[in-house]
Amino acid sequence: MIITTWNVNSLTARWPRVEAWLVENSPDVMLVQETKQTDAKFPFAALRALGYESAHYGQGQWNGVAILSKVGISDVTRGFGDGDEEARIIGATCGGVRVYSCYVPNGRALDDPHYAYKLEWLAKLASLVRSRDTATPFALGGDFNVAPSDLDCYDPVVFEGSTHVSEPERHAIRELEVAGLTDLTRALRPDEPCYTWWDYRNGAFHRGWGLRIDLLLVDPILFSHAVRSYVDRDARKGEKPSDHAPVIGEFDL
Repeated sequence: MIITTWNVNSLTARWPRVEAWLVENSPDVMLVQETKQTDAKFPFAALRALGYESAHYGQGQWNGVAILSKVGISDVTRGFGDGDEEARIIGATCGGVRVYSCYVPNGRALDDPHYAYKLEWLAKLASLVRSRDTATPFALGGDFNVAPSDLDCYDPVVFEGSTHVSEPERHAIRELEVAGLTDLTRALRPDEPCYTWWDYRNGAFHRGWGLRIDLLLVDPILFSHAVRSYVDRDARKGEKPSDHAPVIGEFDL
């Protein structure tokens, strides 16, 4: 089974790129973030033509998460069920694996109310992970807007005093690991930066100024079957790319 997570930064703007990538790579499951579409605009029919069932949790021009699956999709859940109207997390069961696509709040600045919201949101995510059925394989992927360690940041000094690298955010990611998940890419590639995001400005991609903020976290069952994990940097090249690259996990199931 191949599971991919990708922040596409507007499925409307990026659909030709996403469609071509799906045709070329044919993942079994894709976890999508920042669709920036309503459910009415989401390309359900076009995805069916490619062999994918899909579930979407949309919010118009902001946020939006989705799950695409070639191995069935059922038991779809949207949000945490707590009244938060931001479309940031969706879950489903695909091919016997419980998967979640999440788009963690950015945080904006350490003194911004959105930063407190980010930490509260991550705490709710950890509660969801702790409450999972541990007999069912589990994967949580998405744009976490956190670089878990200095290795995941091209220059930690540049980001000192800002979001994405603060200790409370990193602690929140570690809490997901304490809850039983493994950061797949880092576990299999312990010494490689494996950046997943590069700013559109200042030639950041070509200069190697990246962050690893898109993660694929898996439970012990999936990790025991993991074959490899990598970032498809080529998807960040070319015309009108997302500023994120897909993260891929392959499992011998």
